[in-house]
Amino acid sequence: MSGPAALLVVAGALCDGRGRVLIARRPPDRHMAGRWEFPGGKVGPLETEAQALIRELREELGVAVQEPQFCLRLRHAYPDRIVELSCWIVRNFHGEPRGLEHQQLKWVPAGQLDREDILEADLPFIEALQRLLQ
Repeated sequence: MSGPAALLVVAGALCDGRGRVLIARRPPDRHMAGRWEFPGGKVGPLETEAQALIRELREELGVAVQEPQFCLRLRHAYPDRIVELSCWIVRNFHGEPRGLEHQQLKWVPAGQLDREDILEADLPFIEALQRLLQ
């Protein structure tokens, strides 16, 4: 008998020209409320991961993403769910990111991401970003 299926989600690290990465605070009505994460969301049944990332960042942040770069895939087990996270770097986007789902946003220097209260599932992504962006 196998365990529960993992929830496939995408996460994007929007990077600006100053070496900063955008993170979002999870809203009060969501799982792990108040913690920081990389924006993204669930992959729809007929979407590729890149399509889901582009859609999610448009819906959550109001930005138009072009040519996201796949970074890594990881799996994380929380006490109540398992997530399979497809992580992407986004250097090419148009528009000023804003919290369209009422989430707080902030730009953080890549080297300081590990000082934020970021979800455990995202921690390996931080390590990869710090290697790639510095």
